[in-house]
Amino acid sequence: MPPEPAPTTAAGVVLARIHLVGVGGAGMSAIARILADRGLDVSGSDVKDSAVLAALSVRGVRTVVGHRPENLDLFGEQGPTAVVVSTAIRPDNPELVAARDRGIAVVRRADALAALMIGRRSICIAGTHGKTSTTSMLTVALQHAGVDPSFAIGGELNESGSGAHHGSGDLFIAEADESDSSFLAFAPQGAIITNLEPDHLDHHGSAEAYAAVFDAFVRRIVPGGFLIVCLDDAGVRALLDRLQRNPSGVPEGLRVIGYGTAADAPIRITAFGADGPFSRAELVLPDGTSAAIELAVPGEHMLRNATAAFTAGVLAGVSPATMVEGLASYTGVRRRFQFKGRAAGVTVYDDYAHHPTEVRAQLEAARTVVPVGGGRLVVVFQPHLYSRTATFAPEFAAALSLADVVVVLDVYGAREDPQPGVTGALIADAVSAPEVIFEPSLARAADVVAGLVRVDDVVVTMGAGDVTMLGPEILDRLDAGPDPDGALGHA
Repeated sequence: MPPEPAPTTAAGVVLARIHLVGVGGAGMSAIARILADRGLDVSGSDVKDSAVLAALSVRGVRTVVGHRPENLDLFGEQGPTAVVVSTAIRPDNPELVAARDRGIAVVRRADALAALMIGRRSICIAGTHGKTSTTSMLTVALQHAGVDPSFAIGGELNESGSGAHHGSGDLFIAEADESDSSFLAFAPQGAIITNLEPDHLDHHGSAEAYAAVFDAFVRRIVPGGFLIVCLDDAGVRALLDRLQRNPSGVPEGLRVIGYGTAADAPIRITAFGADGPFSRAELVLPDGTSAAIELAVPGEHMLRNATAAFTAGVLAGVSPATMVEGLASYTGVRRRFQFKGRAAGVTVYDDYAHHPTEVRAQLEAARTVVPVGGGRLVVVFQPHLYSRTATFAPEFAAALSLADVVVVLDVYGAREDPQPGVTGALIADAVSAPEVIFEPSLARAADVVAGLVRVDDVVVTMGAGDVTMLGPEILDRLDAGPDPDGALGHA
């Protein structure tokens, strides 16, 4: 594929030689990969080495570990035309400070991604939950149809092992992040909103402000575009009511297509079915015809996401039958109920859920793969962010109570400083499952879990932090066999 012209941001910054600060992150590495595949000069830095940096290096990206001002010299005397940053980069980052001192344009990640979409039919997937899965399903189905879309996803497809691709087709599929309002940089032809309920209040400040940013996102859709929404979700219903009461700025000719089990949904789900890790939904389409979506992943929430992806694909020009075939080939995304292994009769999965609604939905789905009559559902949950833990502790506890055994770790603070009195114990103390353990030490967690599980149990490590490392450790402990005191696994 011949190189494309360097993209230009809405502010007029040409992305010809680009340095990305924090290039190892999912969103930043996606941009780096697409830019490199377009034949452009790309460099990037991250705090630690990783497989992501190695993969980018293979694609020609100049990568370096550590943040230093001299990283801006990786292109030699020319220097970068722009430095791309995400909101996770602190203002005192030495590379960001150096870029400003040298007069180099600083571009937000979302603005760079928006520039990559120019000239293509873009479909952006937004919502409090399900963005990554829905974006991935749509991408895989379109690839199956031979469309070869460009895509940028906040996770890695199981099919390709990548979360980004520069496609030869005219479609661009992107996950739209509302956490910092950055998705307002996009002007898509079409959009999906999977659901809407309060989250990221550390940035937005209130539930009302969080909802309002989705209203603004809808107004960013180009005239004549489409909006696909889940009519089973109260937050989405409220959004549509607000837009109807205040139509100022709503794109002219906007097509709104609803899906779900609701009686007034044009794309109506009439039945759900499950068979272990497989799931099925029966659909009735606006013309009265029917379709059946089958997935190799469990959960009604996944089937709703698949229905959204199905609808977007059909609106993009793919036949319903081809979309159904493509969705059947979807096998999931890394860290979305990802199978990690089986040892000593115990099956281990890993999941990214870090909001109460996500936790509840995933545990309901996980219950369908627990052997009937013997196994237990064991969840190892790591709260993400002190602010989210303080705000939603009762809701997390209620969701986790769906499991038989709950191990709560301490809070993964990420970008936040600790808050006095806010620990994982806030959640653990309120869980009503038959067995609950608060284990503040991540280093001890694998031993604790291996010591309490039984044959036929299903373990789910869950959270947005480093809890993802526990799955292999738990499996290693179980592989070691019973310890002298009778526990199933030991160190």
